Amino acid sequence: MKFALAQINTTTEVADNLEKVRTYTRDAAEAGARFVVFPEATMSAFGSGLRTIAEEHMESWRSALSELAVETGITVVVGEFATTADKVINLLAVYSPSGERSDYAKIHLYDAFGFKESDTVEAGEEPVLFTVDGEDIGLALCYDIRFPKLFAELSRRGARLTVVAASWGAGPRKAEQWEILARARALDSNMFIAALGQADPEVTGVAVPKKGPTGVGHSLVSDPLGKVLNSLDGAERLEIVELDLSAADTAAETVPVLTNAKLGY
Repeated sequence: MKFALAQINTTTEVADNLEKVRTYTRDAAEAGARFVVFPEATMSAFGSGLRTIAEEHMESWRSALSELAVETGITVVVGEFATTADKVINLLAVYSPSGERSDYAKIHLYDAFGFKESDTVEAGEEPVLFTVDGEDIGLALCYDIRFPKLFAELSRRGARLTVVAASWGAGPRKAEQWEILARARALDSNMFIAALGQADPEVTGVAVPKKGPTGVGHSLVSDPLGKVLNSLDGAERLEIVELDLSAADTAAETVPVLTNAKLGY
């Protein structure tokens, strides 16, 4: 399986973010990737006015992403937002070359480190997988990575790879926690984890909103035994990844944690 991770910074300027997505998607397609993953909050960075941005741009954004997937012939996985009557929904959307669209709504909302995402965001309820070349791939968003049961469920539903898109909040040891959590989820779910976050604006110089999680970079891919296969720094970058997903089957035979699990895990 060959795919691309687009570690970028986004702002609240949707048109600028869309152009960046177009550029990186075309580069990923040219490199032979079958799908490309963008971070959480790619449509717009977290900040004030997010609901208004989502209401004004959702239709045109979705139309543009559908056209891009058809044009390039690869699947585009991208963080975006929709609205309910009084809140927004934090989505990881999947645009396929066939023109079809599906999405995952973030289940675990970021009510931690003094931030309360649930005040303005409505939580999802169901795990979601998407399919590329016959391979089922799991979806997760940011804070989800702290909850092993979601990844166990995705694995049990057939995923040998899960992508986690994030806009990880900066702070003491946060980048270290990000790496530890990605490797731990790989180990306790017998699958590959591709953890892709927003780049570090302190490195890139991109003018992101001052409030809200804006990224730390350090995206990575872990194999099912916790070995880091790909590791990025804080800069914006397109990383091409090629995996033999049969290693997940070998890991499940060698260390069958899901088969051995008790206590409802």
